[in-house]
This record gives sequence, C-alpha cells and structure tokens, in this order.
Amino acid sequence: MFEITPSLQCAWLSLEALVQQSSTAVPAHPRIVLGLVGAPGAGKSSLAAWIQRRWPTPSVVVPMDGFHLAQSELERLGRAQRKGAPDTFDAEGYVALLQRLRREPASTVYAPRFDRRLEEPIAGAIAVAPHHRLVITEGNYLLLGEAPWGAVEAQLSQTWYVQADEPLRMERLLQRHVSFGRTPSAAQAWVATSDEPNARRIERTRARADWVVDLVATGPDSNVG
Repeated sequence: MFEITPSLQCAWLSLEALVQQSSTAVPAHPRIVLGLVGAPGAGKSSLAAWIQRRWPTPSVVVPMDGFHLAQSELERLGRAQRKGAPDTFDAEGYVALLQRLRREPASTVYAPRFDRRLEEPIAGAIAVAPHHRLVITEGNYLLLGEAPWGAVEAQLSQTWYVQADEPLRMERLLQRHVSFGRTPSAAQAWVATSDEPNARRIERTRARADWVVDLVATGPDSNVG
C-alpha cells in the first residue's frame, strides 16, 4: 500500500495517479528527470523499478550510487569508514551527468553503476539513449542544500521523497549488509555508525521535495506493488 501527499499541501493521490500526473507535468521538455530521495533502506530502488514498469514512455534508472568514490580513493582520503556520507561521492560528476541528460536528449549518454558485490563504481555501465523520455535518478542527497549537492535539485523535473516504516527500513538495511558479506554484528555496527547518521541528515531535506511517497505495509523483499 502507498500513501502519497504533496510535501507542502494536504491533497492525496494514488501512486498510479501520481505517475500519470508526473508523466504530463513537463510536456514541453523532451526528457523528464525524476528524482527519488530518501534514507538508506527506504525503498528507492524498488520504487524506481515500479515506476519504470508503469511509465507510458521508455525510461531508464540512473542511481546516484554510481558516483561513489573508488575504495582506493576513500582509503587515500581517510573516508573509507564513512562510505556513504556526502563527501564520499563525486557530487560534481553527478551534477555534470544530470546536466548532460537534460541538455543532450538527442545523444546517448553513459552513466556509471555501483556494483554492491565489488563495492566499486563501474563506469559507462548504463546507457541513456535518445528514446528514454524519462530518467529516474535515485539516491540519498538529491535535496541536500549545501555545495556541491545544492546544484542537483535544479536539474530535476520533480522530486519525490520516499519514506518507509522505520523498523522495516532498519530490517532491510541489516539484510542488505549481511547479503553482501558483513556479519550480523558488523552490519548492526555499520547501520548505527554510518547509515543512521546519514539518514537523519537526509530526513531534514524532506520539505524540499515536491511529493512525499510513504511506502507502508511492504515487506523487505517487496517489489513495490
């Protein structure tokens, strides 16, 4: 089940209605760039896949995670233990990609993808072709106001803030870390010292979003709808 509300209004829409409304929101531009933002484990990736299946024109998902700095660079900078914090991404590179996606709709633009098993970004892994009328980009810091992240919002046609039931979100996070090789105790420590401080920071950006999508009553392995 989904609950949808504008972040600064009181009306409600079904998720299907929100997709329909958003698909015609900026008809003058050849490409819509939809930003999904939320705390780690909120369900952004699952929602992105759900939207992609229902959007009326060809679409592609370009996650912000592709702009993680390489592990070797994080170690050089002394930031490896804070991986996932705002300064562990190439934010300027992400902004530059979003600008190209808006300004070059007639060209194929390549975007990086983050490989969770390798814990490394893979360059040129996602092709955004001219027929992709919708680009869904999802990540934690799309609405962070401080530089250089503050330049992201201007490149987005709409932003949806994704939130989930907190116990469910925590369960997803723990399962994710365990599935990619951490012990349960190491996963709990990482969530407490890294994911949750980041989550609190992200929650403070909610009011900047155009819409709030509340993912409720969906299990940790749900495909969202």
